[in-house]
Amino acid sequence: MNAPQDNAATKKSGPPVPLLIVGALLLIGGVGLGGRMWWRSQHLVETENAFVAGRIHPVATRVAGVVTEMRMQDNALVKAGDVLLRLDPADAAVQIERLKAQIAQADAAIATSAAQIAQAKAQAAATGSQVAQAEAVLARTELDAKRSQSLFGAELRATSKQELDAALAARDVARADLSARKASAAAAKEAVTAAESARLSAQAQKAATQAQLKDAQNQLGYVELKAASDGRIGKRTVEVGQRVTAGQQLAAIVEPETWIVANFKETQLAKMKVGQKVHVKVDAFPGQDLLAKVDSFAPASGASFALLPPDNATGNFTKIVQRVPVKLVFDADSLKSLGEAANRIVPGLSVQVEVEIAE
Repeated sequence: MNAPQDNAATKKSGPPVPLLIVGALLLIGGVGLGGRMWWRSQHLVETENAFVAGRIHPVATRVAGVVTEMRMQDNALVKAGDVLLRLDPADAAVQIERLKAQIAQADAAIATSAAQIAQAKAQAAATGSQVAQAEAVLARTELDAKRSQSLFGAELRATSKQELDAALAARDVARADLSARKASAAAAKEAVTAAESARLSAQAQKAATQAQLKDAQNQLGYVELKAASDGRIGKRTVEVGQRVTAGQQLAAIVEPETWIVANFKETQLAKMKVGQKVHVKVDAFPGQDLLAKVDSFAPASGASFALLPPDNATGNFTKIVQRVPVKLVFDADSLKSLGEAANRIVPGLSVQVEVEIAE
């Protein structure tokens, strides 16, 4: 009669079988999860601090004007060299005509100065001949004066006092005339120099005006705004009839080529190398596993490129794990698997990346 009671007591003293099964499953799951985490830590480096990047070209005008024609549409594809919009060319055309008139005036001034140079040179030549003539007259009158002085001082007095005075006066007149002729010759040379300076000034003014004309002609060409590269139009902020200023951004062209910028912790970079395989998950395409590869590492941490880089030379320093941007390039065959949807991988999308670091 006691044996059955003993068996029942023995069964009740141990844990129930379902609880043992659950405990075993939890143990196996914990071991599997821990093993998976250990394996991933040894073979993969991952981050969610990553996004799609691309080349975005601002569309801006070089000149101010009123938009008269609009050819770019929102999100439309464009090719390099396509005309995006046109501005009113009236202002640039008027400027060109005004500068052409100034060049014509400069040509007239150059021609006038050339005539003045020729006239001044002729006058200088004439005054030079007059100087030579005056020098000859002075030489003759000086000889006459010396001869009269000799004859008047001789014992026989071969000449009179009146003739001596006349000879001396003639000499003095010849000297004065020579001085006047030399002054006229110097003035004529100065006139030649002044006329040549006027011509050089007119030529310099013409050259400056020609440079302004070339700039105005370039500005006339700038009224037609063309695409700088292939891509799609985005962020268009201009309409027909709107007046724009030089340098104002009117839209943006986004090139089709994209890549990934992943910001890894500095402690994750030890085993990363260029060319390593990368698994990519784009938030916009859940369930799609894309491939990429490590292309290059940034030459500095992200904080170093910030507008206000941190200054660690202070008394309240706190160590913060820095992040380094790493460029990842999509695998072309992997993108083909998305088909037309690959065109919707655009700059700014969030992604998750896992880099295979195992040798």
